[in-house]
Amino acid sequence: MRRILKMVVITMLALLFLAGCTSQKESVTPARQGETKELQVFAGAASKPPLEEIATLFMQKSGVKVNLTFGGSGSVLSQMKLSRQGDIYIPGSSDFMEMAKKEGVVDAKTEQILVYLIPAINVPKGNPQGIRSLNDLARPGMRVGLARPETVCVGLYGVEILEKAGLADKVKKNIVTYAESCEKTANLVALKQVDAVIGWDVFQKWDPAKIETIYLPPEQVTRIGYIPAAISNFSQQKELAALFLAFLTSEQGKEVFRKYGYLGSVEEARKFAPEAPVGGEYQLPADWR
Repeated sequence: MRRILKMVVITMLALLFLAGCTSQKESVTPARQGETKELQVFAGAASKPPLEEIATLFMQKSGVKVNLTFGGSGSVLSQMKLSRQGDIYIPGSSDFMEMAKKEGVVDAKTEQILVYLIPAINVPKGNPQGIRSLNDLARPGMRVGLARPETVCVGLYGVEILEKAGLADKVKKNIVTYAESCEKTANLVALKQVDAVIGWDVFQKWDPAKIETIYLPPEQVTRIGYIPAAISNFSQQKELAALFLAFLTSEQGKEVFRKYGYLGSVEEARKFAPEAPVGGEYQLPADWR
């Protein structure tokens, strides 16, 4: 009963804060004048560009500084467990959020879906190698990049896609590097260090002058991805964390995500893969570990 009452109070505080944020009058600020409060967020780099902007907006409106630690979703989860710190966890996919819930790192009741993602092929602008499909990644001499599937959400999706398409063995021979995060995966293409990666469709929006997205046929999209967020069980300021979580899912937060090409609803995502399941978990095959 006490736990339920506490969650009701947190929700009411979040609603009051959002009402202040959307009003044209002076906003509600949880930090008193002259007082500096901080939140620690551990996040997969799949959300880095919009999350940095949203954190700045939240600071301006609330006076609360949001410290962001980015990396592979599995890597930052390990950091949280080892340090027993962090207020909010934002992995790049449901796979790592499910892991965090099973390991007791986050409060499952606070989980929110922020946005949706579509796995795709990303190539340097202009597509110099003329890549049009997954089969092209298996061509002799192709330089393919993949995120580390053990710790990075999009790497896990990449393995799942290749395995389902029956191309894992052929493409694996062409993988020249494994990136440590979504950001570094995108940079492989932007810097022309590889001919292609299996990444997220939003990579093109991150750097449209250098990255181009090649969408997969709907039947090759194994799952529609989404970015979840939840309050950490290590947090000592859960009410404040709830305010930021509410701001992330507010209309102002969603607007920032849309600016960077993220999909705000499952209906938008289904236009790219009508029959694909949403979220879930994928068990990495042993030969990819």
